[in-house]
Amino acid sequence: MSHIAIDARIINSSTGRYVERLLHYLQEVDTVNRYSVLLLAKDKDYFTPTAENFHIEIADFEQYSVAEQLGFKKLLDDLAPDLVHFCMPQQPVLYRGAKVTTFHDLTLLNTYNSDKNWLIFHFKQFVGKFVFKSVAKSSAYILTPSEFTKTALVDFAGIDPEKVIVTYEAADIFDDKIASYDLPFKEYLLYVGQQPDYKNLRRLADAHQRLIKKYPDLGLVLVGKLAGDTLANKELFESKGYKNIVFTGFLPDEQRDWLYKHTSAYVFPSLMEGFGLPGLEAMSYGVPVVSSNATCLPEVYEHAAHYFNPNDTTDMARAINDVLSDESLKKDLVVKGYTQIKKYSWRRMAEQTHATYIEALATTNLPEQL
Repeated sequence: MSHIAIDARIINSSTGRYVERLLHYLQEVDTVNRYSVLLLAKDKDYFTPTAENFHIEIADFEQYSVAEQLGFKKLLDDLAPDLVHFCMPQQPVLYRGAKVTTFHDLTLLNTYNSDKNWLIFHFKQFVGKFVFKSVAKSSAYILTPSEFTKTALVDFAGIDPEKVIVTYEAADIFDDKIASYDLPFKEYLLYVGQQPDYKNLRRLADAHQRLIKKYPDLGLVLVGKLAGDTLANKELFESKGYKNIVFTGFLPDEQRDWLYKHTSAYVFPSLMEGFGLPGLEAMSYGVPVVSSNATCLPEVYEHAAHYFNPNDTTDMARAINDVLSDESLKKDLVVKGYTQIKKYSWRRMAEQTHATYIEALATTNLPEQL
């Protein structure tokens, strides 16, 4: 029996679904090895073990902090696990134990969000480049959610592509947990998620304002926490006098899923993604997806989405209008969406991840050999 630690400090974040689903299915996949699930104290209730070989360990070390580099390393050294799975590249760079790391994307290295302090953000980006490259080289194996992210990481870090394993994510639906959300319009476009600049929400809003000239009652619903980037967009849209745009703030899953189920189209305008989970969630609810053609999105959605150039507001409005005005296209996308989501499975992701653990545990002195 081996002792495996899973760094789950991001469980309450935009990528937290990945961690929660991994832990959920790992408990079914592996009943032999012992697991320590490392969580921030404030997030300890986000995961409740149901298997006797899983237990929670508090690791109260914020990302990109000195405490993460020193205190977290000491905690890991004291735990002395046989293997650590870091669910993100932010980790103690001096930790020398065997490890597997998940790289969700490289957006930190390639983007800037205008609501952040320029100097602090670019310093974090500078440090991030060093940490990401160091982690990529020292990890026994690396997990990525798409071939696009794998290729980008291999090119950036100069590592052997054989040590990078693609474990696609998936979408879950819970039809028994739906609660309505009141809106001032019946027909609307939907976006779910955070709103940093690379998510491209300002062009989406511009495209929406063009469309309401043809569809005056068409709304745009933006679901997500009212963080700094979201509030900056809200203030901008209000200053421009934009109409029919609703910022919901954080919503429980029941209301978020109601909005998925009743939207006319899910629009994903992002300039850069590692996987693009919300589009699959929309497909699972029978919603046509209108998507950016950037980075990994055509890889993940294939022919089940209607695409546009995310740098071209006119093209974005064109693609959305195609779906709104063509019932045949809409129905075709819905059918293809249901087919597409069947290609992905959280349990299979957990099984692939577990197989990677076994490979890593079977090899000694991993960082030096691989």
